[in-house]
Amino acid sequence: MSDYAQTLGGDPRHEVRINRLDQRLRLPICAEDALSARLESPDIPIGRVTVRVTCDGPSPWRLFVQAQVSLYQQVVVSSRPLSRGGVIGAQDIRLAERDTGLLNSNYLLDPAQAIGMQLKRNVNTDTVLSHTQLEQNRLIQRGDKVVISAGNSSVNVRMPGEALEDGTLGAQIRVRNTRSNRVIRARVTGPGQVEAGM
Repeated sequence: MSDYAQTLGGDPRHEVRINRLDQRLRLPICAEDALSARLESPDIPIGRVTVRVTCDGPSPWRLFVQAQVSLYQQVVVSSRPLSRGGVIGAQDIRLAERDTGLLNSNYLLDPAQAIGMQLKRNVNTDTVLSHTQLEQNRLIQRGDKVVISAGNSSVNVRMPGEALEDGTLGAQIRVRNTRSNRVIRARVTGPGQVEAGM
């Protein structure tokens, strides 16, 4: 477990709780140099694990032991209730220590992964944030009035338009030029701003 914890960096705290062995077991004493333990399952030593303990001494035996491995890391949590569609700012989140063995694998370790992202659903205070709860911030929503820019190094044209779909920064969306009524594809460059090729 210590080796795995070191691969994560930051020297996370960990605890291993071994389940009680059946008191009816009567195993011969095994010399320390003949005793070995190996993780049987799962591949990552977090949460419920099974360890195979083997004695290769004069009276060999093998035993499967259940254990609970807790790995505590600093993860990103909400510092207050947050609403669906809200854009996360630095004041909305904080780092808190949690047992990552009890979490799904989508938790965030770096606040920068959440700042500027948009929430897909409401979250309560002290909720561990995950990739599945977040999406890129929609800078443009369907029906928004937008400014369409088109040009090259010598000419730049700006015209009014209407977004026909939602868009995040850099996304290609359909927009209608409200002067010509023509529908084109344009790239979102900022709030209310799109850029079309000439």
